[in-house]
Amino acid sequence: MRQFLRSSVWIFLTWLFAAKMTCISAALCCYWFVASSDAAMEFGEKSLSRAKTPSATKASQGSSSEWYNANVSTSPHDEDVDSATQISRAAKGTQAAGQQQERIQKIAADLFATRGYRAVGVAEIGDAVGLGRGALYYHISSKEELLFSIVVRYIEELVLSGKSAMETEPDPRKRIFLLSRLLMQCIFTNLPEMTVCFREADCLTGQRHRIVSDLHKAYQDLWSETLKEGEKKGLFRPLPNVAIKGILGMYFYSFLWLKPGGKQASNDIADVFAKMTLSIAEDKTAV
Repeated sequence: MRQFLRSSVWIFLTWLFAAKMTCISAALCCYWFVASSDAAMEFGEKSLSRAKTPSATKASQGSSSEWYNANVSTSPHDEDVDSATQISRAAKGTQAAGQQQERIQKIAADLFATRGYRAVGVAEIGDAVGLGRGALYYHISSKEELLFSIVVRYIEELVLSGKSAMETEPDPRKRIFLLSRLLMQCIFTNLPEMTVCFREADCLTGQRHRIVSDLHKAYQDLWSETLKEGEKKGLFRPLPNVAIKGILGMYFYSFLWLKPGGKQASNDIADVFAKMTLSIAEDKTAV
């Protein structure tokens, strides 16, 4: 019985001590929380007081202004300047790409004229240009497309110059001399490219071949129209289409023997060809 009472008393005292310690801990926590809140309120009041002072406000505004100017602020003309810069860069990029494209065409034309279109591979063109295969395909889609771009460029040039001659020279005889000179000047100035135009154009296929054939026909039609005008005026006799093809063939295949650095200038040769054309076309009975 005594042992039981002792145990009960001991348990009660232990519980009482634990309860007392719990109360003390709770009291300490409440004190710390209140003290912390007071300090926070005091700090907030002091900060608010400093913010209300002119110097603090000015400093704050200066700091914000500096950050805004450095990170956000733009002048009314900034967008225009940025747009102008972007346009300038785009123009320079386009110009550089155009120059590279022209350079590729020039080198490829030299290779095609020297060795033939079919004998030249894309890798060889890339080596000559100084570009890897991937970089070269950035500028061209295929070897045939490269050939097409060369041929179209110079045949279109002939068509445009021929149309200009039609508009500026009403006399059929004088126009024959003008067409002759324009054609020979183009061949002299761009001999590799014109060699490709006249010799390698049949390597083109499908739509590309049809486009080039149409351009050739458009150019031949300028000569045909000139000769027909002379016929209507009684200056030329009627010429069959095959005769006109033969006359133009005399010009086109001059690439086989022309030497741009030779003794004869392009106009000298052009005038000889023009006289031959007139000797074929002129009606000897015309006054």
